[in-house]
Parts: sequence; structure tokens; C-alpha cells
Amino acid sequence: MSASSAVQQLVLYSYWRSSCSWRVRSVLALKAIPYEYRAVSLYTGEQHSEAFKAVNPAGMVPTLLVPTKDGKHETLFESLAIIDYLEQTHPQPSIYPTDPIQRAKVIAVVESIVSGIQPLQNLGPMNKAAEFAGGSKAKAVEWNQYWISTRFATLEGILQGLSGRYTVGDQLTLADICLVPQVYNALRYNVQLDSYPLIKRLYEQLLATEECIIKAKPENQVDSDDFKERKLAGY
Repeated sequence: MSASSAVQQLVLYSYWRSSCSWRVRSVLALKAIPYEYRAVSLYTGEQHSEAFKAVNPAGMVPTLLVPTKDGKHETLFESLAIIDYLEQTHPQPSIYPTDPIQRAKVIAVVESIVSGIQPLQNLGPMNKAAEFAGGSKAKAVEWNQYWISTRFATLEGILQGLSGRYTVGDQLTLADICLVPQVYNALRYNVQLDSYPLIKRLYEQLLATEECIIKAKPENQVDSDDFKERKLAGY
């Protein structure tokens, strides 16, 4: 898994089921930005390998290689940092409203998801929860269910005053792009959405109508073939 010094186009290191990577893939699709996809298997721990650490010492996906004028590349990581770069370099269509207040509200919703929910149900915390529970994967799933449900209850209330056709107002924004992967994860862990009708409505609508989100779905990625292995692992 070498990072060539002569990167000719954007290169995205991604894992099919990574919600952070899904966000970036959605923005790339929305803005019609061409890129090369390189799979990193979180299931096998490939992100911790020396080969991938040579690409990104942080050992995480998504990672984006950006070609530079001298024929080399810059390495970007963290989904929101990558997305900010894509927004700055490809401003149309924008993932933010033009109104500063509405933009701030989009960012607030995004932060509530990417900082307040997603990290708690990541693979690392989930495995540690199982370890603390004597190796019980069922307890690890309960951990995820508790935090997602608790934070969804808060988010549902917040969105009551913000949502229109979309998560914030009537424009597709980064809030939508972050919401869908998080709800997808919730459903993976059997979190029932009936208590969150607004979140449920937005999720179903976005996943049925927004081509950039659909194109970036986990099942539509080239490395989704390890789905059966993941099921056998119990997650």
C-alpha cells in the first residue's frame, strides 16, 4: 500500500463501511470530483499496518492524497478537514447555505453527529466495551444502542426547529451528508427509529433521492465484498 510520489489525481483511502469515509465520498460525488479509490480494511486491521502508517501516521480513514505542482502530494485526514478542502477548491455546488446563521446551524448539527455520536459507536470503543464486559459482543452492541438512542433523542428535538425539506432548511447540506451514515449505523445496531420520526423521514428521503449519497453508500463500494465476513464476526 505505497503512496506514489507522483500522484496524478486525488486518491481516497477508504473503507466501505466507514461512516467518516461515506461523508467524503458523498461530497466527492456531489461535486463530481474524480478520484482514485484505495480500500483499507478496518475489519482486518489494515489501518494499523506499517504500509498504511507510511501513508497516514494517524492510521485512519478517510485519507486523501492531493497532487501538488511539484509532482508530489499532500496528505489530508479527518473527514471534516478533507471536506473543507473540497469545499474550498470546488465551491459549487456548495454544501452550506449562504446565510451565515443557517451555515452555523448546519455546522452545529454536523458537530452533534461527528463529535457527539459517531465516535462513541466506533469500532475501537465498541471493542473496548466488549472487553470490559468480559468479551461480550452483545454488551458492546448495547453500548452503541444506548449512546445512539440517547443522542438521537436530543438531535430529534434540535431538528424540530431547523428542518424543512432537508435536515437544515430546504437545501441539501453537509448536515444531510453526515446524518445519513449515522442513521445507517443506528439501524445496523437495531436502534428503532419510531421514536425519531423526523430523523427517520429525512434518512429515508435522502437515501432514496440524493444521488451523491446513494453513490457513496457502503454497498456500492468496490471493497464491500467482506460483508459476509463482518456478519460472521457478529457485528
